[in-house]
Amino acid sequence: MILPIVAYGDPVLKKKSKEITKDYPKLDKLLENMFETMYGAYGVGLAAPQIGLPIRLFLVDTEPFADDEQLGVEEQTQLKDFKRVFINATILEEEGDEWAFNEGCLSIPDVREDVFRKPKITIEYFDENFEKHTETYNGLIARVIQHEYDHIEGVLFTDKLSSFKKRLIKGKLNNISKGKINIDYRMRFPDLKKKR
Repeated sequence: MILPIVAYGDPVLKKKSKEITKDYPKLDKLLENMFETMYGAYGVGLAAPQIGLPIRLFLVDTEPFADDEQLGVEEQTQLKDFKRVFINATILEEEGDEWAFNEGCLSIPDVREDVFRKPKITIEYFDENFEKHTETYNGLIARVIQHEYDHIEGVLFTDKLSSFKKRLIKGKLNNISKGKINIDYRMRFPDLKKKR
């Protein structure tokens, strides 16, 4: 089932998420719905807060990046075959010189900006079977993981922009939170009346 993606401005996107246990209700169904939702919106990652759940869960499938002809064959192959579920993840280390990449987010449609991140990460997490892993990733895979990991920490990519960039996109962000946007996937917009 395709779930609505929570739009910018919803408080759930700014909450630090809670860990879950292996007896979390209907986890298999939730993961199936999250993958279907992500693919339906042409995403490469989706975090539970983006569907309104403040839990430490995100998933990644970098196959769409594998078509980038600027990448080497080895990196294209890695991206094509990388599909993972991350539960209760903790980034243990980020290494290297920060590099810029143009990022977007399903919760912030039509906004793309260069974000600086370190190229190499080591992350500890549980997979969908609650088996523990500690792995190191580089390049685009590391970046997608960092972006989704930020979601479970209550951080959006727009939080990483300079104050000048934030001012430039403020109008777009306000329109997204008010639902004044054309998108081709389901979204849930914040109830701005509740905030008053």
